[in-house]
Amino acid sequence: MVKLKRKLKRSLKEAEAPQKPVVELPPPTRNSDEPLVKKRRWINKQRVLIFASRGISFSDRHLMKNLQTMLPHSRPGNKMERKDTLTAVNEICEMKNCNKCILLEGRLRRDLYMWFANVNDGPSLKCLVESVFTMGELKLTGNSLKGSRPLLSFDEKFRQEPQYRLIQELLTQIFGTPKDLPRSQPFIDHVISFSILDNRIWFRNYQILSEDGALVEIGPRFCLNPIKIFDGGFGGKTIWENPKYVSPAKFRQRLKRLASDKYQMKAGHKEAKKQEKQSLVIETPNENDITELLSGDMMKKAKKLTHKTIDLKKQSETESAAQEKAIEKKKINAAYSATKKLKKKEAEKVAAAAKSVQNGGGLSVTTKEGKKINKHKLKRD
Repeated sequence: MVKLKRKLKRSLKEAEAPQKPVVELPPPTRNSDEPLVKKRRWINKQRVLIFASRGISFSDRHLMKNLQTMLPHSRPGNKMERKDTLTAVNEICEMKNCNKCILLEGRLRRDLYMWFANVNDGPSLKCLVESVFTMGELKLTGNSLKGSRPLLSFDEKFRQEPQYRLIQELLTQIFGTPKDLPRSQPFIDHVISFSILDNRIWFRNYQILSEDGALVEIGPRFCLNPIKIFDGGFGGKTIWENPKYVSPAKFRQRLKRLASDKYQMKAGHKEAKKQEKQSLVIETPNENDITELLSGDMMKKAKKLTHKTIDLKKQSETESAAQEKAIEKKKINAAYSATKKLKKKEAEKVAAAAKSVQNGGGLSVTTKEGKKINKHKLKRD
């Protein structure tokens, strides 16, 4: 009986114990007709062409290179000639086998415009780039591995208005690196943030330091002022236009006008002060007019006249003193010039005596013709 009980317990334990999964081992031999097991597929084949037109500045060129290094699914392109129109960009993208494009267009070596476009099908976004700072200029401490996939962070304001929703979708397709891209790395170590402030899109790139959410900026940084959204690629009907956009040329004109207005304001203030001073001056009556002298308070007028006579006396005294000083100066100058002349004459006499000594101790005399003759010979003759 005891043995039967033990057997029953063992059988119950074996039934209750979980069964180990059976691992199917591959066959020792394989037919050549069987296909190989492929790796993960690269389904989202997004390729972005990043290039610029002629006439951009060096800082804009550095920004273009930063974008190319930041996006592993991007491809570089040659500079677009000024003769070519924007519709030719679609053909360039087809030749490069790219379906997205970022075009940097420079004007007057001052203003930079950036195009984000879905080639052929559209839409396309035109923006004015402001406050550009490249990685080399900032010298920030952040760093990320080349080819790593980024996290895209968008502000809540992108969901409020329809034009920002469209911009968000376009930017996600351009800046989001596809999964299982051969050039990309299989990890995420930086965040690209897009935030809306003052009707502009602010671009920032941060490194992820830890899982807590600590971030350090890498760069580059710039600001996008959206102008228009077109239906097609680099053209077509305008879907949306920014009513608050002001072109940089008009903005510079406004600054010049403000500067000119400041100058005009200063000139107006000066004229107003002059007019105030003129209004404060009291006109004195004519002394020769007897009617004016007799009318009014006589004592006050007498005091004014006495003050004027005193002032005239003072003026005459000052003028006479100035004349005396001028006469004294003339005398001093004349005496100084006379002493100079006397000194010159004495110097000439001394020089003549020295020459006579050199010529023979005073025995020889030079004639008008320049000949030297002895004095004794002259006496004999």
